[in-house]
Formats: sequence, structure tokens, C-alpha cells
Amino acid sequence: MADWIYILNPLKDTLDGEPSDKETMRQLAEEEPELDFWLSRRNRMRPGDRLWFFFTHPESAVAAVAEVDEEPCEDPDDPANSYLVAVSLLPEATKALYRDPVGREELALGQVRSVQKVKPEALPVLLARAGL
Repeated sequence: MADWIYILNPLKDTLDGEPSDKETMRQLAEEEPELDFWLSRRNRMRPGDRLWFFFTHPESAVAAVAEVDEEPCEDPDDPANSYLVAVSLLPEATKALYRDPVGREELALGQVRSVQKVKPEALPVLLARAGL
């Protein structure tokens, strides 16, 4: 199992027209937890990997988590978006992170890329805050 950080900028990114903020993600975790996210590269995600959502605004923090359902695949309906990855938000863990997000300094993030692996030293903090 691998853990990935997925960067969301609520000022630029949307989820079916809704802002991609931590409030929207918490609500989706409860009501519609199965989602598809775009990836610029295929990455090496596998079913069972975790995707930790890092919000860039208003505070830089991880405040939601999902499990990867399928390996990333090409999007046949939209070749402009290279790959899709199907995930299921984890409702209880997302609620816990919503209440007590993990800040950028605790993640030891250097340069922020759209998707990157979680640093080993940050994983215990993420797991503890998510109650996993």
C-alpha cells in the first residue's frame, strides 16, 4: 500500500462545479463518497492505496482522505485530461481530518506538485489524525 498527497486549490479546482474545499469534501464523504480525480501522469497507484487531499487555501493542510478503488486509466471521454483515478472517500477519517487537519509544516512538504508520495515521517501524523 502506498500513500499519496493530492493537491487541491479551491480557488481553481472544482468538483462538478462545486468548490474543492474541505467543507465540500466532508459533505461528499457522507453523501457521494465515490469520485474520479484527474491526474496529469499515470503514477503507480494501486487499489487500496490512500489519497490524502491537501487543500492550498484558506489554510494549507490535509483535510480529507480516500482509498484508491482502481488503477489510474485514460479518460476516453476527455483526452485533454490524461488519466482518471477512481477513489472512495473515507467518511469517518475525512470527518476527523476536517476537525483537525494536518498542516503543511507537519507534512514536511518541499516543493508542492499536483500528486506526490507522502513522506515517511509524515505518515504517522496523518494516520493518527484520521483515526486510521
